[in-house]
Amino acid sequence: MTAQLPATLPITRGCPYAPPDEHRRLRDEAPIQRVTLPSGETAWAITRHEDIRAMLTDPRFSSDRRNPNFPLLVKGQRINTGFRASLIGMDPPEHGPARRKVVGEFTVRRMEALRPRIQEIVDQHIDAMLAGPKPADLVKALSLPVPSLVICEQLGVPYADHEFFQLHSSRLLSRVTPPAERKASIDALRDYLGELIERKAQEPADDLLSRQLDKQDDREELVSLAFLLLVAGHETTANMISLGTMAFLERPEDIRKIQEDPSKTLPAVEELLRYFTIAEFAVSRVAVEDVELGGVLIKAGEGVVPLSNLANRDPDAFDHPEELDIERGARHHLAFGFGAHQCLGQNLARMELQIVFDTLFRRIPGLRPAVPLDSLPFKDDASVYGIHEFPVTW
Repeated sequence: MTAQLPATLPITRGCPYAPPDEHRRLRDEAPIQRVTLPSGETAWAITRHEDIRAMLTDPRFSSDRRNPNFPLLVKGQRINTGFRASLIGMDPPEHGPARRKVVGEFTVRRMEALRPRIQEIVDQHIDAMLAGPKPADLVKALSLPVPSLVICEQLGVPYADHEFFQLHSSRLLSRVTPPAERKASIDALRDYLGELIERKAQEPADDLLSRQLDKQDDREELVSLAFLLLVAGHETTANMISLGTMAFLERPEDIRKIQEDPSKTLPAVEELLRYFTIAEFAVSRVAVEDVELGGVLIKAGEGVVPLSNLANRDPDAFDHPEELDIERGARHHLAFGFGAHQCLGQNLARMELQIVFDTLFRRIPGLRPAVPLDSLPFKDDASVYGIHEFPVTW
């Protein structure tokens, strides 16, 4: 189909709970459609759940961000970072061995061993919030510090440096950061992590980066891995904590459900991940051969931008997809991607969200927004959707 649609990406959400109307038009009228990116380049937008899953398991679509035709959603993002490819930018045969080196660090069993410490971290931050002034900013008090501290302890990154790497991470994820500033933030994080890994080589500890030193011959590859895990490991979960809390506070009947039966919290987390799909463009690819997908010929060298937020609202994949139903059990959503590059940290993210929501609404049953929800500053300017500040009281 080649319907004439206002197809320039990204498009700002008009409602914090829903994809832009223009995205829906793409899915309904031309589910695989040429779109224009901020760079002026064009790519194919894919919107159906079935087509995106097929694309993500087809080796004719490459994840290699060094490919000059790889579609990038941020203007000026195509800069020479000097980085080795990270896991999300590798193709076979390079990707498999690199992922196997680290995947054991994120198994369900290993994450469950972290549960008591994560619970302790959540309780400490809620204690501090309750002891502080009202209203409190949920983002600063809980959403950001909890996953940030958890990933720091897992990697072996000093949490004392959190303001440094949170600042540079937010600049990297902003769509409006000037290219020179983006490059400076990448350099700063790369230098910081390179120096940290050199120190761990001299004085190893019981942490992920020290253990990876025994498996990695290439220090630059380890720096790239550390960069990916540090940035992705706290920004994504932090935004889901804020958005999930917002959704719960508008639906007190759902809060009561998880208070009365905590076994419902994990399915609720799964549904919130589907519903918000905060990293909607994270699984972009470039075709390395001619491929027919969904009846459309995509030629070698053409970029592909899956709109995962639409796929997760696809009525062919989910009944009543626009409804937030915490008892849905939507485990086949694409919020963590699909296929070989499916999110490495998904088990950790699920557990953190489960612990936060259970603890927050048990310990502060009177929690409520301190401002109208439609006045919240949503992250329409970032690659990962979320909320910049969220004043709450109790």
